[in-house]
Amino acid sequence: MALTSTIQLYNPAWPGKYADEALRLSPIFGRALVGLHHVGSTAVPDLAAKPEIDLLAVVDITVVPESWTRGFGDLGYGRGGDLSPGHRFFKRDVEGVRTHKLHVCDPGHTSIDGMLRFRNHLRGDPADRAAYQALKLRLERENTGGIGQYLAAKAPFIDGLLARIG
Repeated sequence: MALTSTIQLYNPAWPGKYADEALRLSPIFGRALVGLHHVGSTAVPDLAAKPEIDLLAVVDITVVPESWTRGFGDLGYGRGGDLSPGHRFFKRDVEGVRTHKLHVCDPGHTSIDGMLRFRNHLRGDPADRAAYQALKLRLERENTGGIGQYLAAKAPFIDGLLARIG
C-alpha cells in the first residue's frame, strides 16, 4: 500500500512553499497565533522527504473555532483526526495528492517541543540525518500497510533520538 506521497530528495523550494502557506494561513488564526513553524522532514536541508509541507501552529486557544475550520476549508484543508488532546490535525490535498499537513497545538503541548527539537537536531547532525533518511527510504520500500505502518515504524527512531538528545 502506498504512502501519501513518494519520498524525494531534498528540494530547496520547500522552505518557500512553507513561507507561502504560512502567509495564507496566518490571517485565519488572528491574535491567537503564538507561533508558526516549518517542521517535518521538508524543514531539514539535505533530508529526503515526502513533498508534504508540515506546518506547526501554536495557538493560544483550547478549541478550534468553527470559523477557523471554515477558513482552513476555504484554503483546501480537510480535518484529520486529533493526534492527541490539544494537538489537532488538518491536511491539504491538491488533485488527490497530499501537499500540506497542519498541526494546531495548544501552547506547552509536548508535541511542540518534540517536533522542534527533532527538526533542529537533524539540521545540525549529518550522521543522524543520514540514518533517519536511510530508515525512511527502507521503510518506504518495505511498506505494505500504508502511512500508518510507515509512521509507526519511524516512531522508535524518533523517540530514541529525542531521549538521547534530552
